[in-house]
Amino acid sequence: MKAKIYVTLKQGILDPQGKAIEHALGSLGFNNVGHVRVGKYMEVEVNETDKTKADVTVKAMCEKLLANTIVEEYRYELQ
Repeated sequence: MKAKIYVTLKQGILDPQGKAIEHALGSLGFNNVGHVRVGKYMEVEVNETDKTKADVTVKAMCEKLLANTIVEEYRYELQ
């Protein structure tokens, strides 16, 4: 089963990388762009056929390693 995992900063947490990209886009003439937020995207193969077990595994991976749950939030899709 494949897990598609998205990790982003929680609302209210400053995103300096997003701000730098927003500024660079403005410098390139993209003046209609604002509030850029940067995150991470991962694809992980989980050797599991039971969707409930895969869900538990992916959630544990996110909680323990892939996301810093103090400042980041995550979501995932199982396929």
